[in-house]
Amino acid sequence: MTKKAVIVGAGYAGVAAALYLNKKGKKDNLEITLIDKNDYHTLLTELHEVAGNRQDEETIRIALKDIFRDTNVRLVQDSIDHFDFENKRLVGSREEYSYDYCVVAIGSKPAFYGIEGLEENAFTLWSYDDAVEIRDHVRRCFEKAALEQDPAERSRLLTFAVGGAGFTGVEMIGELAHWVKTLARENNIERKEVRLILIDMLDRVLPVLDEKNSAKSHKYMTEKLGIEVMLETGINKMSETTIETSKGNIETRTLIWCAGVCCSNESESLGLERQGRGGRIKVDDTCLTEHEGVYAVGDCGALAGDDGIPYAAMVENAIQSGDGAAANILRQIRGQKPERVEVKFHGTMVCIGNYFAVSEIMGKRLPSWLSVVMKFMVNVHYLFEIMGFRGPFNYLKNELVNRRQDKLFLEKHYSRKMQAWWLFPLRMFMGFYWLLEGIKKVTEGWFNGPKLAEFSGLSRGYQLASDAVSAATGGGLRIDEIFDIKLHIVNLEVAYASKMIEGVAVTKDMFAKIDIFNFGSFNLVPWIMENWALSSQGWEMFFQIVVTLVEIALGLMLLSGTFTFLASVGTIAMMAMFVTSTGLYFHTWWLGFAAIATMGGAGRAFGMDHYVLPWLNRVWESIWKNRKLKLIFPRQKKSIRKQKLK
Repeated sequence: MTKKAVIVGAGYAGVAAALYLNKKGKKDNLEITLIDKNDYHTLLTELHEVAGNRQDEETIRIALKDIFRDTNVRLVQDSIDHFDFENKRLVGSREEYSYDYCVVAIGSKPAFYGIEGLEENAFTLWSYDDAVEIRDHVRRCFEKAALEQDPAERSRLLTFAVGGAGFTGVEMIGELAHWVKTLARENNIERKEVRLILIDMLDRVLPVLDEKNSAKSHKYMTEKLGIEVMLETGINKMSETTIETSKGNIETRTLIWCAGVCCSNESESLGLERQGRGGRIKVDDTCLTEHEGVYAVGDCGALAGDDGIPYAAMVENAIQSGDGAAANILRQIRGQKPERVEVKFHGTMVCIGNYFAVSEIMGKRLPSWLSVVMKFMVNVHYLFEIMGFRGPFNYLKNELVNRRQDKLFLEKHYSRKMQAWWLFPLRMFMGFYWLLEGIKKVTEGWFNGPKLAEFSGLSRGYQLASDAVSAATGGGLRIDEIFDIKLHIVNLEVAYASKMIEGVAVTKDMFAKIDIFNFGSFNLVPWIMENWALSSQGWEMFFQIVVTLVEIALGLMLLSGTFTFLASVGTIAMMAMFVTSTGLYFHTWWLGFAAIATMGGAGRAFGMDHYVLPWLNRVWESIWKNRKLKLIFPRQKKSIRKQKLK
């Protein structure tokens, strides 16, 4: 008999639970339904980047149909108005849903702690809409301030306060500090007129981190970014133009509240037992609530560790509790006993703007640059899990190339965009070159007899023909050195190579040669050539056939635009092989530089990469999410079910 699992909420926990059930429950005759009021999944950890105008808003939301395409998860866009746990029924605004197992993953919302006027007048940073609203508001404040004649009102418009010095608050104020430089310049406003304030009741910023990282962050914000940090300061009241704090009033039209969360509004209608200051749903150590088959995960569930304290409302908790609840559902279906869900936190990291971060990974403090890299890698890992290769690719492109804020000198140049079709002629020319080189070698007998030593200008035993004009009086190569750089370990030589016949130079070409790992009389590449590639006619034939086939393959790949990036890397590798062995001749130097250009997506314009790469990503997603190889996919994508109101 088919069992029904309904997941309410498409946040980190809900998505994790749905993917886990789809992947691990293939043989369990399970119908999986994911319900959310939106048709997208929001990257909540990146909201500050949109609010601070570092990224476009579309970069932080991912269509659910893209995450769950080619899976057995049924997507429904609906809002659940009533949870009837007694009858195992959910009542939505569009229809009713029966279930055998229910995963409540409705997330959290900002907590205002009863502060008068805060909810009505402060901005929150807890959703896609919040981030867009803050960004547009900050921009309007500068535009209005540029025209404002009243000094007091101008000051209010240019004063921006953030409440809460935890992860979200610090990241938000860091983004603002970078963006306001651009806004001030665009609106002819002096940067010193802009006031940025971070407020918190505690005695230090980022209290979850150790004191050294906290002090490091504090110093960076105050000394480098010009942020006023007001600690041990409580907010007592807020009006449209004033924040009343324990240390005086702040005149402003902008307070971004990031100082705490509680269980979301939907939890109030659940009828489930709640606990703690945040009102999270009480669960046992398997994520199970008081009702049979009903699990609460992520921010809304009060799953606790050995100390009895609920785990922090963080992404790792959401993903691991979602996976854990899904695993226990499968255990129940299989007649097994549910197991304890234990959340293991691997570390924390906070980015304060684009160039500075602090982190603690596995108990170790990392330097700032490595913390920034780790933040990228964490997001890359998560996006790879839910979207395959296209998720990390788009994320890194947006972070490294499409970033909106002021860029450093080099960034301004390497982030410039160019249409891929401009590279089409270059790609085709490279392809023809490699193909003709390979065909030429075939016609010259490279498949029939040894040619590599002659081609290399070398004889067996790796004796340079240039040491004397040739061992034979009839011909050989003469090397006329132009200049060289001898660093012993790495040596560079640029010279003319003249082919000699009867003592007369019949051809002349300039070449460059690099010796690597040169220690005294030992030279790595000549050693390889002598002891391997030219050690026998058999090895010589093997290597020259491989070189010929590689050239033909590179030509066909570039001409068809198939795996162009790999073909470009292969071209660079061939150039590196030539320059360290036979020498790289002047008429072929261009290939290395052209390969760098075609690495930038040249195969996606008038090439098979336009079709092959998305298809391969779908194949990988099918294997990863379904544990099943699938090569043919329907043309029509699965869309979220949107039913008409009854």
